[in-house]
Amino acid sequence: MPVPGDGLSRSASLSPVERVIPTWTDPTVRRASEVIGGPLGRHAIVGRAPWLTPLRVCLLMAIVILIFGWLFKSACIQQGPNGAGGVTLDQSGQRPWITGCYNDVVPLYGSHKLDTQAMPYKTSWIDTDGTTHYMEYPVITGYFMWGVSELGKYYGKFAGNVGLPIPLDVAAYFTIGAIILALFYLWAVASTARIARRRVWDVAIMCLSPLLIVHSFTNWDLLAIGMTAGAMAAWARGRPVLAGALIGLGTAAKLYPVLLLGPLLLLALRSGRFRGPVRTTIAAAVVWLVVNVPIMYLYPTGWYEFIKLNSERPAEYDSWYAIYTSLSGSHLFDTTSGADSPTFLNVLSLGLFGVACALIAWFALSVRRRPRLAQLIFLVVAAFLLTNKVWSPQYSLWLLPLVVLALPRWRPVLVWQFAEAVVWMLLMFYFAGVDNKGLSIYPFIGAAIVRDVLLIALIVRVIREILRPADDLVRMAGDDDPSGGVFEHAPDRFVIPSLPQLLRDRRRAGDASDDRAPVLVGAGPDTDSPDAPQISLVEDEDRRI
Repeated sequence: MPVPGDGLSRSASLSPVERVIPTWTDPTVRRASEVIGGPLGRHAIVGRAPWLTPLRVCLLMAIVILIFGWLFKSACIQQGPNGAGGVTLDQSGQRPWITGCYNDVVPLYGSHKLDTQAMPYKTSWIDTDGTTHYMEYPVITGYFMWGVSELGKYYGKFAGNVGLPIPLDVAAYFTIGAIILALFYLWAVASTARIARRRVWDVAIMCLSPLLIVHSFTNWDLLAIGMTAGAMAAWARGRPVLAGALIGLGTAAKLYPVLLLGPLLLLALRSGRFRGPVRTTIAAAVVWLVVNVPIMYLYPTGWYEFIKLNSERPAEYDSWYAIYTSLSGSHLFDTTSGADSPTFLNVLSLGLFGVACALIAWFALSVRRRPRLAQLIFLVVAAFLLTNKVWSPQYSLWLLPLVVLALPRWRPVLVWQFAEAVVWMLLMFYFAGVDNKGLSIYPFIGAAIVRDVLLIALIVRVIREILRPADDLVRMAGDDDPSGGVFEHAPDRFVIPSLPQLLRDRRRAGDASDDRAPVLVGAGPDTDSPDAPQISLVEDEDRRI
């Protein structure tokens, strides 16, 4: 808002404490800024530009990187003569693998009958092994693919009518889809920037991401990423029903957005503020049902294909299950004779994720200061990737908006992202094969292990900052929980003993015969309602961690 009398924006006079400037606060950014003249000057006045705002600069950076992402994949839509006077896709020389341009979008255009205008979930096809298949993606993604394929055909007709070059339908399909997916990612950037508040420049982490170059158009994940970031922004701005609707839509496009509901309900339990999270959960369920029930009713077999395929899939190359199998030669995770799916692998993967979620829940309810919502969501999604039997390389894109909000530390995040890009290229060279000047699987395995270690290091750093809020850059800047919505500055209502406390209590119980009964502990200095008690199973405030 303008300040009366001087016409300057109030934000123009914010101090460095109030306005976080990465070239002052982050060593990596400070060194990188030398390319463009060095850090922001001590006497610079910021916040006065009428058009070139931080959000618009971030959007511009994202647009540039998304263009590079399209160029990176464009090698897979190059055209060549087909020998009959026409053109076809040029896949010669192991092009998809050697260039790294492989993506699911191009080959699925033909294999999923999108080139014949067949309706998803209604139409089936028979693979070379005699198996009948349907569209295996969630409903919104499936119909997005179909809609873009129709737009590609219309563009071809339009180009012919106005004298423009007529591309192959699949090339138009890929490019139109990339443009729409890019818009969803720009939505994610804008939503994340609105949440970041003082640390808006940290959004550049997801705008300049090397991971975005190699995977922005590998699959259709940007659809769900945009909806997920939009849901988080809606929640942060106090619109729980809209947040739930976007979570429902995102889950109808990709499964992972439903994981947001767990952290919301955990913080609702800790703060006693259930109304918003319950409304969000109900809205998400209703919207998901509205999208899915018609397809479930009309084409039940086609709708079930997503569940069937994910049940029957073996371990993906990137998962630690596949890495273990490759290094050990074990058949532990294989599908047993006579079974349709790898039952042990499915149970183990689900069980490990369940254990991880239980530990995160215990941690969230027992730590001294309430974790930020973005921190918990990051932990849950990262745990899902590490324990799931399928970690398709582009799944790592899910973490980009989350890591900006949970751990805005440029160096470790960028190192992890570079590792993801290396994993992709080494996987492509492995697919090319040693006989075609590719590589064996072992360089890829080594890179995947390094990537996993780097992600685990990010998880450990997030946990450390939850345990030590003074080290949390977001809270250090003066905010409590920018993404928390109703949870921000909320007093605790329910906490449980931490694991170290339980161990101490057990040891003390063995040394002392007198037991003290649990007492109610006040809300504490971090709450805005000191008189409101919180339910706690601890004996003394100084015994909590």
